[in-house]
Amino acid sequence: MSLPAPSTTRLFSHATAQAPGKVNLSLRVGTPRADGYHPVASVYLAVSMLEEVTATPRQDGEITVTLSEQSSAFVDPDAIPVDSSNLAARAALRLREHLGRDPQTHGVHLEITKQVPVAGGMGGGSADAAAALLACAALWDAGLSRQALAEIAAPLGADVPFAVMGGAAVGLGVGDELTPLLARHPVHLVLVPATTGLSTPQVYGLLDQLREEGGLPMPEVDPEVDPHLVQALTSGDAEELALLLANDLQVPAATLVPELSEMLDVGLEEGALAGQVSGSGPTVMFLARSAEESFQLAARIEDRTGVAAVAVHGPVHGARVL
Repeated sequence: MSLPAPSTTRLFSHATAQAPGKVNLSLRVGTPRADGYHPVASVYLAVSMLEEVTATPRQDGEITVTLSEQSSAFVDPDAIPVDSSNLAARAALRLREHLGRDPQTHGVHLEITKQVPVAGGMGGGSADAAAALLACAALWDAGLSRQALAEIAAPLGADVPFAVMGGAAVGLGVGDELTPLLARHPVHLVLVPATTGLSTPQVYGLLDQLREEGGLPMPEVDPEVDPHLVQALTSGDAEELALLLANDLQVPAATLVPELSEMLDVGLEEGALAGQVSGSGPTVMFLARSAEESFQLAARIEDRTGVAAVAVHGPVHGARVL
């Protein structure tokens, strides 16, 4: 139900919000449902690699997008759509429709500063959408709770509500049925972004193909989250967590980009507790015992490969207005 526009609206020159990228500590994938979507059981972790969106009002009703020059060096500007298909623009449109604001006058320009790799399996576009929701909600004085914004975000994709909420969570269904986890101990990771992205539908498609051909086992039941992994995460036991990381999309992702397997070997040889492709890839993540070890590991990987490696931690807060 649309909400009436307030009788008096405070005017802001702009509003800026940040939202985190994510990794999947565990991602189990079932067989496709009748609607074509795969049921999943995932453990999400929001990490300290943040997207930033600044919303500036437009009086012509247009919703426009540009990419900030302050974006990370490993973000390819040509890979970012700046039209109405951009997930941040779609988020602003959904919020405007939900609020019942006049589409002829309530336009907005969104400037996105990207740090999360594009098509890297870390939900960067979803973080853009989450940040755009909070920035526009502040700009338009929406008066909505974080939970309400997460519900508005749900049709935009399974990762968007998590980017709004942040922290750590179990995701079931298609990843959108979120149960927050009380993970108070930091998880220290090193992320190695790839120079090119991977199509998530292509990775899922290859997973199905490999299973049908017998190259990977066919799951007999819908996937579930390993309770031992949840316990290791919430207790902060990095060594135990390293034994329980899992990703059903790693084999198809590494089949499409063989260099991923080579990078995983490098990280393990340089002292990582464990290594794994993040989500549908091609970003690779490595688990370290501490913040100090994560920075040292990142430096060793960079020195050996010449590829950028970034030390991050999680869980971190969800989208927030700056």
